[in-house]
Amino acid sequence: MPAPEQPDSTPRPHMPPRRNRLFFLATVFSVVETVAAQGPCDIYEKGGAPCVAAHSMVRALFAGYGGPLYQLAKHDGSTADVHTVATGGVADVAAHDAFCGAAATSTCFVRRIYDQSPRQNHLGIEHGAPNLLPPRDVQDSGVNFTDPRSKATIGGHPVYGAFFAGDVPFPGRAPRFQGQGYSNRTAQGTARGDEPQSIYALFGGGHYGGGCCFDYGNAENVNASGQAGPMYDGSMEAIYFQFGRVGADLENGIYATRTFEPVDFRTAFVKGRPGNHYCVRSGDAQTSGSLTTIYAGQRPKGYEISKKQGGIVLGIGGDNSPWASGIWYEGLMTTGFVSDETEAAVMANVVAADFKL
Repeated sequence: MPAPEQPDSTPRPHMPPRRNRLFFLATVFSVVETVAAQGPCDIYEKGGAPCVAAHSMVRALFAGYGGPLYQLAKHDGSTADVHTVATGGVADVAAHDAFCGAAATSTCFVRRIYDQSPRQNHLGIEHGAPNLLPPRDVQDSGVNFTDPRSKATIGGHPVYGAFFAGDVPFPGRAPRFQGQGYSNRTAQGTARGDEPQSIYALFGGGHYGGGCCFDYGNAENVNASGQAGPMYDGSMEAIYFQFGRVGADLENGIYATRTFEPVDFRTAFVKGRPGNHYCVRSGDAQTSGSLTTIYAGQRPKGYEISKKQGGIVLGIGGDNSPWASGIWYEGLMTTGFVSDETEAAVMANVVAADFKL
């Protein structure tokens, strides 16, 4: 922002009316208010668990981040990155609308969700793997903005979430269309094996269904030949949210779940550490003091030692099961097992951000 002009006595015959000047100032202050003093990743780092993946459709997750949030694409091959409006700020929706046009169509979709962390673990449209069962062995589709439920506001500033349309449950009849999903199966710096990690995500809080599985978090990787990693019990440690139910997807099972009443926005936290311990927590993203511990204790039998592979998935299961529906706004993954107090501080940050439909 340029430095304010110093007052002087020079006549200003062309100065706009006072009401227009007030509108301009209100607009400037509105943008300033959307810039956070600290983001969720800053809070996690202070808690001893630095972000190794930081993805958001709506805002910077570091106070010092001012780069792209996501990349839009059209079927004609054109692309456009959507940045923050300012360092530490929210998504530049004007740039989004300028590229996609006023009419929401399926021709404009999210091609990439950028990682704001130094690890650069960007999410691309899931490609599947040749050793997976059909239709999990094929490329998914990207989310588009044809559904009005993709729209929200943060601090009064319009933003778009990632709305996953979902499909028929599995098992069942053949899917009507390729599912929507994102992944990074070669992520760097994420927790492997029984290493500690902490994950946070923000979802639309309605009851969205479909088949398996609306996840965000640590999942199977791929090897040098593109084969999906083995799907053992414990190959995953990801947040699951579907049908109003929050839990942990540990592969071959969803554990430590609780079903909540619908709200506009729901936070979810999953963390695990060596010594056979994991924890699942959730809260209403518009209500202070609502963060609740669903479970904290030993892992299920057969999962005592985590076998995480370090891949990242969004909107799908570890095997690219692409039938889930839901709305996702942001999420992050760290190395390290944080305290409940750190998660409470992140929850307070989310509430203060002022998400609304």
